[in-house]
Amino acid sequence: MRANMLELMAIYVQVVELRSFTRAADALQLHRPAVSKSVQQLEDDLGVKLLHRTTRSLSMTAEGEEIYQRAKGLLTDVGEMMASVSTDKPPRGRLRIDAPLALTHAILVPALDEFQALYPQIEIVLTASDRLTDFIAEGIDCVIRLGELKDSSLVSRHVGSVAMATCAAPSYLEKYGTPQTPDDLARHKAVNFFSEHSREIMEWKFTVNGETVSRRPASSMLVNNSDVLLSCGLSGLGMLHALRAALEPHIQAGRLTEVLAEYSTVAKPVSVLYPDRRYLSPKVRVFIDWFSAMFARQHPR
Repeated sequence: MRANMLELMAIYVQVVELRSFTRAADALQLHRPAVSKSVQQLEDDLGVKLLHRTTRSLSMTAEGEEIYQRAKGLLTDVGEMMASVSTDKPPRGRLRIDAPLALTHAILVPALDEFQALYPQIEIVLTASDRLTDFIAEGIDCVIRLGELKDSSLVSRHVGSVAMATCAAPSYLEKYGTPQTPDDLARHKAVNFFSEHSREIMEWKFTVNGETVSRRPASSMLVNNSDVLLSCGLSGLGMLHALRAALEPHIQAGRLTEVLAEYSTVAKPVSVLYPDRRYLSPKVRVFIDWFSAMFARQHPR
């Protein structure tokens, strides 16, 4: 393999993305013949034709498409590797994050413009779901989790807690009445959330006379998605117990009515998890530090 194979790949990627040898040469500050010769060398070394060339158009062959995708990924990995040991360059590269739906909507996404302003060279790939992520298989860099943690193979940083609230649509309360104490929930129907992984139904926890009590109202519906949970509650299908940050806009707009407000709810812990690596990538480190600081400002303990 040529010693300059990475350079040839970088030139090829530039040609493909700019759809022109001339524009690629200008971008790379090379002579056009040098760019053309580099692509030819890459084709010769690989033993395949990469590009269909005419005087008016440029397109990839099937093999050229595969080589482009692989070269692009390889060059990204090399760039991130170099950045991980560089102290004078800002963090860059693709950062893969997984976070719960409700927290993503209410807390993470509204603040991400701040992170992007600080680190414009980091491209965020955000997956939002309420399922248990296969960290390694899905190539996730870090995960934000709600609730108690059970992952012993991952490093975790506790960043704080989020308040919960109990609500119902006005139409539900008109039909079934308003509970006055947590014990009254036994006479109501709820839209309950269950874990797709464990199949456990989330308990509703309150502080009563200084002690934590758990209630699990009978279900009108069981859902494993917080967006669906909210939709069902707004439709009056049952009471719901969820993140206050996600419910507050609907409470303020009158679409939901908070109940049992005089009883403190037990907040849910929020943590960031990442692989147990001796050398943590700069892009992951700066995100974890930023998220921890942002969360502490918005949700002081």
